[in-house]
Amino acid sequence: MNPSASGANLPALRSHNAALVLGLLRSATVYASGAAPGADGGISRLELAERTGLTPQAVSKITARLRAEGLVEEAGRRASTGGKPRTELRLVAGARHAVGLHLDGERLTAVLTDLTGRTVACREAPLDLGLPVGPALDAIVHEVRAAIAAAPGPVLGVGVGMRGPLDHRTGTLHRVTGFPHWQHHPLRATLATRLGLPVALDKNTNAAALSVLAEAPPAGDGDDAGPLRPEGGDAAGAAPAGAVGDSAPLSASAARRASFAYVHLGAGLGAGLVLGGEVYRGGRTGAGEFGHQVVELGGELCKCGNRGCLEALCLAAVGRGDVAGAARLLGVGAANLVALLDIDRVVLGGRAVHAAPDVFATQVAAVLAEYGRSVPVGFAAAGPRAVAEGAALLVLAPLFGGALGTAALA
Repeated sequence: MNPSASGANLPALRSHNAALVLGLLRSATVYASGAAPGADGGISRLELAERTGLTPQAVSKITARLRAEGLVEEAGRRASTGGKPRTELRLVAGARHAVGLHLDGERLTAVLTDLTGRTVACREAPLDLGLPVGPALDAIVHEVRAAIAAAPGPVLGVGVGMRGPLDHRTGTLHRVTGFPHWQHHPLRATLATRLGLPVALDKNTNAAALSVLAEAPPAGDGDDAGPLRPEGGDAAGAAPAGAVGDSAPLSASAARRASFAYVHLGAGLGAGLVLGGEVYRGGRTGAGEFGHQVVELGGELCKCGNRGCLEALCLAAVGRGDVAGAARLLGVGAANLVALLDIDRVVLGGRAVHAAPDVFATQVAAVLAEYGRSVPVGFAAAGPRAVAEGAALLVLAPLFGGALGTAALA
C-alpha cells in the first residue's frame, strides 16, 4: 500500500477518507473508459479497504454516505472465485458537474464536465480582455450562465484559467500581460458574487498542467493498474527519449513522482510546472512565467515592457508565418527548462501549437536533442480544451485523494 494514499480511521478525517475512496472510484471509471469504452469501472468494498488502509467497517460507512448523496452506486456483482460474490461500486459521474473557463485574451472557452472531468458540453465565443472590465465581465458571466444552464444536475462551482500574473490564493489579478487595466481586480470574488457559486482561479498553464496530471489514475495500493493509453513506451507508460507524439497518461505511481512542463503558446507564452507530482506555483505564485525569459538582449519589445523575451520572439515568428522558427525558439526555451529543473517530459499546447502540431512537436524535440536534453515531447490528451478542462478540475480535484487532490488548489 502506498503511504500517501493511506487513510486514517479517525472521525475528524472523514472528508479525507471519503476523498480517498472517491479518488479510487474515479480512477476505476477513467481507467475502464480508456481501456474499454462502456466498461463499468467498479471496485468492491474490500478492494477499497485494502487500497486505502481503512477498515472494512469504515469503508462501508463512507460508501453508504456517498450512496445516499448520489455520488456512488452499485455496479453489479463480480463472478465468484470460490467465496461470496463481491458487490462492486462505481462513481456516478453525472451526479455533479463543474464549469471550466479558459480566458486566453481573445477567446472564451467554457466546458461543462462531469465528476471524472470529462467534457459533456462546450461553448466558445470571442472575448477581448482589452475591453473595459465591466463589459468583459458581463460577457464572461453570460457565457458561464449558459454553460450552467446546460447541466443536467447540480454544478459544484466554476474554475477559471487565464494568463497571469495573478494570485491564485486570493483570486486577484496582478498586472496581466497585455491587459494592465485588470491589475488588482478581485476576479474570483466578483464572479462568485455574480454567479452565486464557488469560484477557483489559476493561471491557464497551471490549469492545463493539472489536466495532464489528471490523465493518470489516482494512487492505489502501490500496484499500478497501468497507463491508460501507452504510446510505445516502457512498462511505466513513458515514451522513449526524444519521442514525439501524444503524451502517454501516467500510471498511478508515475503520477506521484511526475515532473514535467506544460508549455502553452497562444495569445501569449507560459508554462505550467509539475514537480514531484504537484503543480508548482512558487512562493509568490509567479512560477511558470516561461515566456518572459530573455533570450535575445535588445530584441523584440515584449508586452511586459522588456526586450528579447521568448514570448515576443515566438509571437513575432508566428505573425510573419515562420512556424518552424517559432517552434525552434520554443525548443530553446524548453531546453532551458529541462536543464534547470531536470524534468521528465515536455507537453505542448495552445492555439498556435494546435494549428501546426507536427511542426512544433518535431522541431521542439529536435532542438532538445541538439542541446543534449532529449526528453519525450507530446500533447495533452484534452487537446485545445486542456486549459478549460483543467480549470474545471480546480473545482473537482479537492473531492478526490491522491496526486489529483494534492495538486489542486487548497
